[in-house]
Amino acid sequence: MRISFLTPPSFFHRQPAERSAGCTRVVVPVPNIYELTLAATVRRDIGATVTLDDFTCGSKNIARFRHFAQKHDRDFIFIWSVNLSYDDDMRALSELRKHRNDTPVVFVGPAPTWQPARYLIDPHVFVLRGEPEHTACDLLASLSADSSIAAIPGLSWCDHSGRIYNNVARPIANSLDALPFPARDLIVGRVYHNPKLKTGPYTTAFTSRNCPYRCIFCVPSSLSFAREIEHKRSHGVKPPVAFRSISSIDAEMEQIAAMGYKAVGFMDDNFIWDRKRTSAICDIMRRHKLLWGCQARADAITPDIASMLASGGCRYVDIGVESFDDRILAYIRKSETADDIRRAIRLLADAGISVKLNVLIGSSPYETPQTVAATLREVRRLPVDQVMINIVSPFPGTEYHKICMKNGWLKDGIYVPTDVQRHSSLRLPHLSARQMERLLFHHNLRYFLSPRFIKRQLLRFRSAGEFAAALKSLMLKLFG
Repeated sequence: MRISFLTPPSFFHRQPAERSAGCTRVVVPVPNIYELTLAATVRRDIGATVTLDDFTCGSKNIARFRHFAQKHDRDFIFIWSVNLSYDDDMRALSELRKHRNDTPVVFVGPAPTWQPARYLIDPHVFVLRGEPEHTACDLLASLSADSSIAAIPGLSWCDHSGRIYNNVARPIANSLDALPFPARDLIVGRVYHNPKLKTGPYTTAFTSRNCPYRCIFCVPSSLSFAREIEHKRSHGVKPPVAFRSISSIDAEMEQIAAMGYKAVGFMDDNFIWDRKRTSAICDIMRRHKLLWGCQARADAITPDIASMLASGGCRYVDIGVESFDDRILAYIRKSETADDIRRAIRLLADAGISVKLNVLIGSSPYETPQTVAATLREVRRLPVDQVMINIVSPFPGTEYHKICMKNGWLKDGIYVPTDVQRHSSLRLPHLSARQMERLLFHHNLRYFLSPRFIKRQLLRFRSAGEFAAALKSLMLKLFG
């Protein structure tokens, strides 16, 4: 059995969608660790031969893809799809169908989980909702044996009459240790950079899935969001967090180090849970001599945790700030205050750990040009190394989407996928879409072209290649 994990090219003269986080277009390429885990699972459990066919890298991508569509010999094609990639993915499906109209194409990810019917255009297309690993293996085994797929949990499909079937939800995984490590051998030779680590070779990893907090706007990683959409649909609440054991994390980091990787970005929606687990992971990273970074809530940072992270080789922490306005933070159910965020930033900075802040414009009807300006002034005063400013997108499946629909805040009346680093789909009571876009562009220019930012970053580059990669990413962020 030959399976392609396919990433279609961008057909519409724009940056390709970033499919790991799932809410932006590519600025800094990262491996889709969730897709690599799925690939490793079907290879191990089904005995399939898998390839990663990524047509967003290199040149002449559309021409190369069309040649693939004409000549491929794959028995199954998997596409990891997010809202921003929908048009490209359906165009790719159309191109594939011009040459082989019976190759099974399997869609995975948050967008097909949210609306399976949009993808199910013929009986040879399938959607794996939520967590895909076990559903994929069941589907492949059933199709290979020409047996019924009607009872496979987590599967959506259609028959030859066009009738759509959404099978019952699959129970979520409570432990992740049964999964194989991601198939990083499929990306050998591909170079990935993380400007926050400035060392390599670099890869990504995860130690948990989902986050228990209730932020109304939040879209976690593309896999966690698919997991969340599916669980909410059948249970009405967010799914519980699933963890990997410390021994499993240790074994993977040993493998990563043996493969020559020097740096790891943990993609967990929330990385720091308690002192014991954090201490154990820090010990692992120190023992394998890996530099790393993670995402964490501000209220998880204590003097002890900051010291532990620093001694364990942690070089950056991403903190979701959203705003320094306490009224906005309360509205979005952040369960943190501006003082909590300030305290965490200072603790990390004092420990020598780089801090990246994530700011959201438009996450509350209380947002105004003045609240945005006040937040950005605060950011410039604090000892942070990087800032990502985005415009909130009311993703379907979030509480904020329901609120925006109810109040008529969606600019086009319905959800339209937008690149949150550039465009707004909202019109809030005190802030129009155009105002949000102008504020974003103005503050990005002011921050990234400031002497302070340029000086701080230049001191960290260790090669001309690192500088060139960072400059390219900055131009993409500012100008697309």
